[in-house]
Amino acid sequence: SPQPYALALCLLSIFSIFIVELTAFRWGTAKLAKLGLSHDAHGHEVGSHVAHGPEGNMVADASSSTKEKDLESADSHHKSHQLLDDAFAQIVGVAILEFGVALHSVLIGLTLAVDEDFKVLFVVLVFHQTFEGLGIGSRLAYMQLPQKYNYVPIIAAILYGLTTPVGIAVGLGVRTTYNPGTATASIVSGVLDAFSAGILIYTGLVELLAHEFLFNKEMMEGSNSKLVYSIGSMLLGCALMALLGRWA
Repeated sequence: SPQPYALALCLLSIFSIFIVELTAFRWGTAKLAKLGLSHDAHGHEVGSHVAHGPEGNMVADASSSTKEKDLESADSHHKSHQLLDDAFAQIVGVAILEFGVALHSVLIGLTLAVDEDFKVLFVVLVFHQTFEGLGIGSRLAYMQLPQKYNYVPIIAAILYGLTTPVGIAVGLGVRTTYNPGTATASIVSGVLDAFSAGILIYTGLVELLAHEFLFNKEMMEGSNSKLVYSIGSMLLGCALMALLGRWA
């Protein structure tokens, strides 16, 4: 009977990405702690527009204008560091998504270059990569980063655009020697696909469902119609990708 190696590798991938993200946030928190700052590891306050703790009350209660200025300055300093904090969380989250999508896209390009049924696969992958590009593009477009990090989304977008062509180039280069039907090719492709699937599952559940919905105050405190629209859009995207999976 066939062994569920793909599922095991997918699970390994999920835990690996979890450990990578955990390590990254621990490292980031330690760096910020040296500066005397706190780290909102998963950006729970991103987009929430909440007052930052006691500063608001303290400013209201302060009797002297000097105290008010000092506290306003401290509040401004805290908010600027909160932005850096949130930027770090966003960059790590998008980096994980980008890595999963990039690996997946290279494999797709490789498959396209060596597959005999080129026409059908080409049409399906054009739509697939378009929807995937819209997904990662929207994440990149809504990143709220300090001005000096504005180049990050641009680099990420260029990287996504290059991954599938790179895969196609590799596929064309090895087309004469690479036979996708051999056991070795199937194992290598299967292992990489399983790892890619784990990364994308983790991203979908943690970065999208958890952070964009459950931990997002704008979403949790927003109107029911906005929430229904957002969930509907997500389910529609899932349905479209599942439909494309029928041919690819």
